[in-house]
Amino acid sequence: MAFAIFLHVLGVVIWVGGMYFAHQMLRPVAADLLAPPQRLPLWAGVFGRFFPMVWMAVALILFSGLYMIMLLGGFKAIALSVHAMFGIGLVMMLVFCFVYFMPYGKLVRAVAVQEWKQAGDALAIIRKLIGFNLILGLINIAVAAISRIAF
Repeated sequence: MAFAIFLHVLGVVIWVGGMYFAHQMLRPVAADLLAPPQRLPLWAGVFGRFFPMVWMAVALILFSGLYMIMLLGGFKAIALSVHAMFGIGLVMMLVFCFVYFMPYGKLVRAVAVQEWKQAGDALAIIRKLIGFNLILGLINIAVAAISRIAF
């Protein structure tokens, strides 16, 4: 169980911490200092490095979480807080999948052909959805901490 908790927390730190840094620190500075022809390729490059790590984090979180639920006796045996965390996590994963397969693809394609308006529109959608996922991730962390369960 201890190793599963480590993997679970590692995935959360990478994903939620990365979203926090990107949304709250990098985004405002990039918007203040860079014009779209510099800012939009920057974001395409940042996401190109971050999103593969998010896929890894999603796998760590999902599989370690399911493993721990199994060890605790399955979904019928776990606390309501674990059900809440699992549900919120699934919503976060679906939002990420949407971001990855829809607006991120549009961002990359638009940047490649220097269509700054379309790239900016895609980035605006990504920003809102990452902000939404960040709130969900922080809520999940709060549920874990407040419920005082092992994960």
